[in-house]
Amino acid sequence: MHKILLVEDDIDYGTVMQQYLEISGFEVIWLTTPENTLDMLKKEKFSLAVLDIMLPVKDGFSLSKEIQMLYPALPFLFLTAKNQNIDRLMGLKSGAADYISKTCDPEELKLRIDNILKYAESAQTQQYQLGNYSFHPFQLKLTHPKESFRLTERERDLLLLLIQNNNKIVHRNVILEKIWHSSDYFSGRSMDVFITRLRKYFIHDDNIQITSIRGIGFEIDLALR
Repeated sequence: MHKILLVEDDIDYGTVMQQYLEISGFEVIWLTTPENTLDMLKKEKFSLAVLDIMLPVKDGFSLSKEIQMLYPALPFLFLTAKNQNIDRLMGLKSGAADYISKTCDPEELKLRIDNILKYAESAQTQQYQLGNYSFHPFQLKLTHPKESFRLTERERDLLLLLIQNNNKIVHRNVILEKIWHSSDYFSGRSMDVFITRLRKYFIHDDNIQITSIRGIGFEIDLALR
């Protein structure tokens, strides 16, 4: 049974949501304030966190950053009474798997949660064979018979984006928007540093090349298995 952590300060809404999710087959632990969230995550193993954005003391965005630092593999979604586009964009840019208005139909909420959990489960076993390298995105691992590398999340995301666009140019602005969430000069320089790091990881296989198309973007050419 999947266990869901619900952080919601609205007693009426939280009660309804907890009851509905439990009827739908989930185990739900509900917190009405964010202060004890990290302690609860240490005690219990959760499949998903559902966070209200408008929380007392600390908003959902700030709470999600703390969760991601300690539990980067835990998917989370945001709940909000607001229906403003800026909230939605902030939610998705923060790494949320989804963003749901409290006015949505309960069945829609369940379907979205089911989709998130299915994706998370498949991501845990996802693996790419890149020449003589094995790339495990969920474990942040890139392994070669001679050497293994532990990737940062941003390195993983960058490599995954290039692989998903194999044999295609990925434009600089697309990478910056998807991974850095910024297109300023310093983000661009940071991206170039990360590209250099990835190239160094592939020193054991000359057939794996990350090509720079000057002023446009990058391309990786792979025979994926």
